[in-house]
Amino acid sequence: MVIRSCSSFTAIVKSMPHIARMKPSFSDPVWQNSNLRESQRVARKIRSGAYCYFVFVGISYLRSRLSHGTKANHARSGIYRSIEEKPMAEMGTSAVWHDADKSWEMRDLPLPELEADAIQIRVKATSVCGSDLHIWRGDGIPEGAPPRDPFVFGHEMMGEVAALGNKVTTDSLRRPLKEGDRVAYSYFFPCARCYNCLRGEFGACKFRSGRKTLDEWPVCNGGFAQYYYLRSPNYVFKLPDSISNAAAAPINCALAQVYEAMHLGGVRLGDNVVVQGAGGLGVNATAVARELGAAKVIVIDGQKHRLDLALQCGATHTIDMNDYDTPESRIERVMELTNGIGADKVIEVVGFPAVVEEGLKMVRMRGTYLEVGHISPNSIAQIDVQQMVSNQIRFYGIQHYDPWIIPNAIDFLERTADEYPLTSVVSHEFPLDQIGKAFETAEWLGTQSGSEVTRAVITP
Repeated sequence: MVIRSCSSFTAIVKSMPHIARMKPSFSDPVWQNSNLRESQRVARKIRSGAYCYFVFVGISYLRSRLSHGTKANHARSGIYRSIEEKPMAEMGTSAVWHDADKSWEMRDLPLPELEADAIQIRVKATSVCGSDLHIWRGDGIPEGAPPRDPFVFGHEMMGEVAALGNKVTTDSLRRPLKEGDRVAYSYFFPCARCYNCLRGEFGACKFRSGRKTLDEWPVCNGGFAQYYYLRSPNYVFKLPDSISNAAAAPINCALAQVYEAMHLGGVRLGDNVVVQGAGGLGVNATAVARELGAAKVIVIDGQKHRLDLALQCGATHTIDMNDYDTPESRIERVMELTNGIGADKVIEVVGFPAVVEEGLKMVRMRGTYLEVGHISPNSIAQIDVQQMVSNQIRFYGIQHYDPWIIPNAIDFLERTADEYPLTSVVSHEFPLDQIGKAFETAEWLGTQSGSEVTRAVITP
């Protein structure tokens, strides 16, 4: 027996009729009788004594449990160091990034009290996205700018349900949801109240929230951690058993993001598509474009193993930057492959400004340029606006996506598993305490041969 609150004591006392009946009725006209008042005072003392007795029994029981319980039981229930202390909150380890000295710190942070509409996720796999590398490098931060406060990042992830708020019984498709279920979910939180949200454009919510600093715990949490707090409003979807944890991690970013881009850009049957970059986003973009009916998918990168994977995932042609080492030669090659017309759609997933100027010259007249890769501030590209106007080029900037994209991405990944080896996009796995090594291994900028990593995954 564990007595948790005064309400529990009350229930026990009320179960003893000879004590419960002693509660006075102040509306009784005979209450004024002095003998009765005296007997009621005695009754109150008896009831008070009963409360004290049960408090004493509860504390004695708790002490005995703490002194004789196993370490595992203590960890599950929370340990009292003294009777006066509150139980310790359950903790989870997070990889905290310090901008000031470019270092990682493994820090135990308390799990938040679960809100009614929230879900506590036990993270099983988090990818090192290209945008994470931008943050790690400090790309776009002006020289001399003060360092950002310590924070936890990582967003391309999946996990299993550790705990459900008392109002959560299903996923976002109304399928029963329980602890232990594996799920994919969006990593940003729309306000559900602004103009764009009211139009159903949740990916374009101006007031969406995401990564914050440790001062705003628990909403500062990120995927490079053992737990992730999925606050409301959230969008969460059960995963089929056929998709592994590592394969599921990129669903909510690499796959969902390019799926949204192809949807907004209107990729359709017979299109010629150029993909600038064959990292995690680029390989997924290749497969999605091919699945949507693109006649040619031309992938540009400088690392052979990535280009080989792109060919396995639907690319019809590749352009190796080691063979075509100038923008002019790559533009000319695209024109050759498209009979001098240019590409119907070009999608940029590298994240460096010079790539944009090059890619715009690959787009056919009245074609579309899809900009996905740039997330760093101060990313300034030299663009010939007159060229864009004369060629009537449509330009889309894409960041985030609408919630319906995730279940479609899950279906795509499961349905095409035998056709496109997208599970091979994840090439390396690291435990959480080796996150520094994971980033160093994934880094390709400034190295002669690039990186052997297509996508590295952290498994907390």
